[in-house]
Amino acid sequence: MAVRTVYLASDHGGTVLKDAIISHLSERDIELVDLGTNSSDSVDYPDYGFALATALKGRGDAAGIAICGSGIGTSIAANRFSWVRAALVHDVTTAQLCRQHNDANVLALGERTMGQATALACVDAFFSTDFEGGRHQRRIDKLSQPASE
Repeated sequence: MAVRTVYLASDHGGTVLKDAIISHLSERDIELVDLGTNSSDSVDYPDYGFALATALKGRGDAAGIAICGSGIGTSIAANRFSWVRAALVHDVTTAQLCRQHNDANVLALGERTMGQATALACVDAFFSTDFEGGRHQRRIDKLSQPASE
């Protein structure tokens, strides 16, 4: 995955992991944009998932990392936007598959559900794996269509 900018967002339950990921990625030739939060004071994860999605709009050269305590809430919030494909992963295999088959542009992680070493390995797998296209492309195209109610 060739990205120029990575946007990172977390609620209060993900700040420690977000800081570790920023440190881990700081040696790479990419711009890192921290969208907050930066304290353990309670905040609402939808606000940060929405901020991440907004930052990604129209940015094909960008990706995001969304973190909360479980990764569930922030992935739901980010996925409310048609241009976001946020994937909650728990290991390297799911981090690779979300890129290969789903062309995920947001990696969602849970600080309270995985160890830091596993999370960093997921980050590396996410950014080193390309979308396979082919039979998967038509499915991705369907995800970009407006949902019917």
